[in-house]
Amino acid sequence: MRTSRTSTTTRRAKTRRAKVRRAKPGARGTGDFFHIQVRPRTQFVSFRNQDIGGLGGIERIAARRASGSWDTQKWLIGKSQAHRVGKRLAPDTAAARKVLSQLGSVPRHLGGDRFTAKPRRYIPEIEKPTPAMRRAQTANIKKAQAVLRQRRRKRA
Repeated sequence: MRTSRTSTTTRRAKTRRAKVRRAKPGARGTGDFFHIQVRPRTQFVSFRNQDIGGLGGIERIAARRASGSWDTQKWLIGKSQAHRVGKRLAPDTAAARKVLSQLGSVPRHLGGDRFTAKPRRYIPEIEKPTPAMRRAQTANIKKAQAVLRQRRRKRA
């Protein structure tokens, strides 16, 4: 009789315990970064941090899909580089301004330090090269030609 009584009391004790789960990164608002989620975490199988610029500034969370392709899952912007104004994120530096302008939408506040935004627009291969790509390509060609001219002048 005694064994059955203890087993029922342990079962009751287990059901009474509250399930305490780990908070998601950025959920409490006490971290060093604002988290701007661009794509859901469930689309990816592995993740890697990439520092953009100096330490503690801006980081990109690159993620790999099961197919092997890599994409940006979210951006981390240091609290020294941006601040919250109501439900919006306002940049304080040029680097933060550049990241926020490249997003597909204005970041929307979720809670704590977490924001969500749309990824930038997908450009099909048939539309490439875009005018911006053409401008960049011609600028790079001009730079390379200028370097070649300087080298030829030094030899002569």
